[in-house]
Amino acid sequence: NMQKGVKFRAYPNKEQQNLINQTLGCCRLIYNKGLAMRNDAYSNGEKIGYNQTSAMLTDLKKQADFTFLKNVDSIALQQSLRDLDRGFKNFFKKRARHPQFKNKHNNHQSYRTINQGDNIRIVGKYIKLPKLGHVKIKQSMEVGHINNVTVERTPTGKYFVVLNVDFEPELRPNAGGMVGIDVGIKEFYSDSNGNVINNPKYLEKSMRKLVREQRKLSRKQKGSNNRNKQRIKVAKVHEK
Repeated sequence: NMQKGVKFRAYPNKEQQNLINQTLGCCRLIYNKGLAMRNDAYSNGEKIGYNQTSAMLTDLKKQADFTFLKNVDSIALQQSLRDLDRGFKNFFKKRARHPQFKNKHNNHQSYRTINQGDNIRIVGKYIKLPKLGHVKIKQSMEVGHINNVTVERTPTGKYFVVLNVDFEPELRPNAGGMVGIDVGIKEFYSDSNGNVINNPKYLEKSMRKLVREQRKLSRKQKGSNNRNKQRIKVAKVHEK
């Protein structure tokens, strides 16, 4: 079996949105605590890994000040520590920079959870997720077995679920047919059958709009309501 990623728009209700936001905050907290723990260990000449940070999470849940950690998906918290561990492995192999602390103003907010014992599945127009229950989705294609799900919140306040699913690739015979494609600047491409596709230049149009909206943002007063509205406008252009 091969695996692929499939992304669907999600429409969580108010209660589910609050729980997603809480989960994002808890995952960020655990990631940062794990990072601080590993940084302290290295500065003392010790080397620790995922197991020690996982034990820290278990201890933290027992403390009165951190009982809120029990309200969110426990697998998501573990996965944030797995991400941290992968970040360190990539750093040691010189494939990435040293893991950085996360803050709530990061543009990309997401958490990942694993399908265990079929606790994640699509039911009608909903996806069943740990702690969240049935979340409404816009399913644009059929999917196979779900391995894991990443829940995303964009800077414009939209929610998405990214499913890692199993699939069988379909072979499509074309009876030996061939076509040559030439990508151009004026035209998007032309092919050997004489078809020409015009270049709509979406990116250039979007870039011009982004410059305009960012200029407007720079003129707004910091901390004002208008600045916040304009920040969302800029995020929408980025998203497009």
